[in-house]
Amino acid sequence: MQEQHRLTPGPLLNEKGDLVEAGYACSLVKDYDKSMVKGGSFRLKEWDYYYVGNSDYGVALTVADNSYMGMVSVSVLDFKAKFDVTKSIIVPFTRGKWNLPTTSKTGDIEVSDSKKGYSFRFLNLGQGKRRLVVFVKSMDKLSTPFHCDIALEETSPNSMVIATPFAKKAHFYYNQKINNQIAHGYAKFGDRMLDFNSSSFGVLDWGRGVWTYRNTWYWCSVSSCVDGHLLGWNLGYGFGDTSKASENMLFLDDKAIKLGGVCFDIPISSTGGDDFMKDWLFRFKDDSFELRFHPIYDRHSDTSALIIRSNQHQVFGVFSGSFLVDGKPFSFSEVPGFAEKVFNKW
Repeated sequence: MQEQHRLTPGPLLNEKGDLVEAGYACSLVKDYDKSMVKGGSFRLKEWDYYYVGNSDYGVALTVADNSYMGMVSVSVLDFKAKFDVTKSIIVPFTRGKWNLPTTSKTGDIEVSDSKKGYSFRFLNLGQGKRRLVVFVKSMDKLSTPFHCDIALEETSPNSMVIATPFAKKAHFYYNQKINNQIAHGYAKFGDRMLDFNSSSFGVLDWGRGVWTYRNTWYWCSVSSCVDGHLLGWNLGYGFGDTSKASENMLFLDDKAIKLGGVCFDIPISSTGGDDFMKDWLFRFKDDSFELRFHPIYDRHSDTSALIIRSNQHQVFGVFSGSFLVDGKPFSFSEVPGFAEKVFNKW
């Protein structure tokens, strides 16, 4: 496996708005300073995305300030009933007014509009504890309300952090994924109650960066418990220059195990496109990890507005496979999680 560069503490960006160094870490060792961003006032994208779920259902919550527009979004998923609903609310020209924190370690996010009928509160309670309190007055044509109050607690000091440059000057992506957060609480969609008090976990996708216009990304995330061990991983690729480090990392209890490159082998349909609902295979360059994915539900959306488009396949299912840790095999079967392919023009 090609050696991957581990980030050192210090500023994220230099005076030209380029990354001081590219690579990975297990915590936010680089200081993100928005005043150093030089890639264009409408290209900066900042978001906090949470997914909380178990084998039966899940909730995805997003607050994103993409400069030319802000977005708050809720997705509710029921895997047994094969049901999902998403409500996204767009606010034009936010341009940083939502004041998303420059670190995941401290700071709250509170965005609301009583006229549009939403309130998003992502509260950072310190010591790895968070609380997600969200209300949306109308999720669908039937004006079905949504409310959740979910507590998350980190289980390890280690997370996946990567600083990725793009070929274009002053464009970069600084990203952290915090897996295996224990979830407690509930979400309510109309009369449908989702109880997150048993075998439920959350992941935070914390992203800050200046992106190029057209991108495709692949992302796979698992947070779970197997035979009394906390097991999770982050796998992904598809954008930017990852020659210094991949974003692939495995988490077992309090260990973080760095992985090399991976390819998502999505089956091809009879028409030549991706067949997302057939079993996937994940191919690792260093053969350290055997991983198979059996899809259960494809949350697909394809939205387009003028020059903006987002075509998303977030596929939920179960994973089986094995890996070596300290020279010993660790096997697992039917662990819930998701894998996705997303194309954006934004």
